[in-house]
Amino acid sequence: MDLFELIARGEGEELEFKQKTTHPHRISRTLVSLANTRGGLLLVGVDDAGRVIGVRDAEEELFVLREAALHYIEPPLTSLRFEELEEEGRTVLIVTVPESRNKPHRAQVAPEDWRGYVRVGDASVQTSGLTEKLLERQQPEARFEKLPLNRQELAVLDYLKTHPRITLPQFMKLVNFGKRRAFQTLIKLVLHGYIRHHDKEKEPFYTL
Repeated sequence: MDLFELIARGEGEELEFKQKTTHPHRISRTLVSLANTRGGLLLVGVDDAGRVIGVRDAEEELFVLREAALHYIEPPLTSLRFEELEEEGRTVLIVTVPESRNKPHRAQVAPEDWRGYVRVGDASVQTSGLTEKLLERQQPEARFEKLPLNRQELAVLDYLKTHPRITLPQFMKLVNFGKRRAFQTLIKLVLHGYIRHHDKEKEPFYTL
């Protein structure tokens, strides 16, 4: 695995850079978001700008990652794979997080506080109740059958190819629908796996 080819891709839905892991409950969010989405890689020892910093103690980092996967995530993540790469005297850990077959996973962010996350672009975003119910159905081997889409439904997907998110009012304006019809259209797209619903911010929104 070529480290610099990976870094050149930049952070995204399936790739995250971390300079170091500071505490299991912090890194658990990233692990959960990757497992709940399409899986991906976590590079530990690489800063946000893509510079190879290296880790001070690889064994300590591995201990924190395993603690997070087994004790700060529910259900635990047991299929992570770890690889150590040496580059100019610096050690980088490559953590492979497969897409889970046991969704949804939640991360412990504080005592008695467990939350779900998914990847949206290069960020870990907290899941809504609706999203978690959908994750239960969207296992890797059993995704919803894709349905033929009409012009208004395709308009959502086209919009999201050039914008990070869309809200209900934005969609209403885009296709000139009333609120109820617009909401039903968006939820249909969510239910069939075309887009994702997020409601943990001030205004609910949808992403690819």
